[in-house]
Amino acid sequence: MLATHMTRWTLDKTSAVARCIMGGAAACAALAAAGPALAQTYPDKPVKLVVPFPPGGSTDVLARLVARKLGEVLRQSVVVENKAGAGTIVGADYVAKATPDGYTLLLSAATTFTVNPVTYSRLPYDSLKSFEPLGMVGSTALVLLANPAVKADTLKQLVAEAKAKPGGMSYGSYGAGTTAHFAGEMINAATGMGLLHVPYKGSAPAMADLIGNQIPLSVDTVVAAAPQIKGGKVKAIAVTSATRSMLLPQVPTAIESGYPGVSLSTWFAIVAPKGIPAPVRQTLDAAIASMMKDPALQQSMTANGFEPEYGSAGEYRARVTSEIARLRKIAQAANIHAD
Repeated sequence: MLATHMTRWTLDKTSAVARCIMGGAAACAALAAAGPALAQTYPDKPVKLVVPFPPGGSTDVLARLVARKLGEVLRQSVVVENKAGAGTIVGADYVAKATPDGYTLLLSAATTFTVNPVTYSRLPYDSLKSFEPLGMVGSTALVLLANPAVKADTLKQLVAEAKAKPGGMSYGSYGAGTTAHFAGEMINAATGMGLLHVPYKGSAPAMADLIGNQIPLSVDTVVAAAPQIKGGKVKAIAVTSATRSMLLPQVPTAIESGYPGVSLSTWFAIVAPKGIPAPVRQTLDAAIASMMKDPALQQSMTANGFEPEYGSAGEYRARVTSEIARLRKIAQAANIHAD
C-alpha cells in the first residue's frame, strides 16, 4: 500500500494530496512517509534538460557542459533536449507545463526569465510563478564590437566619432528585444550617441555584416565574439558586464570607460516546473550547488566564454524581480517590444 502511494505521488502529487484528504489518517501517513523514500530513489531514470535554443548556440554549449557534470553528481543520465522557437517561449512553456516530478528541467538564459516578460504583452508562463528555481549557473558578458574601419579604440573615442559623423552610426544585434538589443540601448542612453539599431535573425548574420563592414558596430556575446576578436576581424570596444570578462581580460568594461549606467550580462539558470516534491527539489538544489564547485567544470565553462556564477533560488528571484524593473524602463524609453 505504501509503495502504491509513493508511486502515484511521484507521478501526480496533486492527486496524492487529494487521496490524503479523502482517505484519512492512514493515507496521509503514507504520503508523509513517501517524502524520505522519494529523496532516496530520485532520480531512478534519465533527467531531461530542456534548452529553448537551437543546437550549437552558447546556451546549448553550456547545457551540455552542465548536463555531463550534473549527471555525474546525480549518478544518472542527464540528457539535453533542444526545443527552440518563439524567442525561447516554446521550450519554456513546455517545461512549465511538464509533470513536476524533477525529470524535466529547463536551462535557459535571461532572455526567458527577464527579457520576454518585458517585451511580450502576454506569455504562457511566469518567470516566478511557473517555475521552481534550482540555481543560477553562470553568465557571459556582452561586448560592443566595431569593424576595424572604425577609428575609435575606446568607448570615449567612439562617442566622439559617432557624434561627429553626419547621420550617426548604426549597430547590429542578434535580434530585436534580445539582451544585445537592450545592452545597445543602454549604451545609447548613457552616451547620447543616438545609434540606429539594426536587428538580425541570429548572431551569425550580424557578425558577417560587421566583418564585411555593412554595419560599423554590433553588440554580441563574448562567446560568439571572442574568436573574431582574436582573429583580428573585429575589435572590442567595451564589455557591458560589471567586471571584465575572463575570456577577454584586456577589454575594459563600459563602467571603467566612464559610463557607470551600462551594466548588463546574459546569465543562465536551471529551473523546474512549479510544484516538484520538496525532497526532489532539495536533491537538485544540493546537486547543482555541488556541481558548481567542481574545478573541471569551472575550467570548461571559462574556456568556452562563460563566467561560473552560482546563485541560489533566492538570488534568482531577487535578480528576476530587479532586472525586469530595470529592463522595463529601457524598453519603454526605446520602444522595444516583440508583439
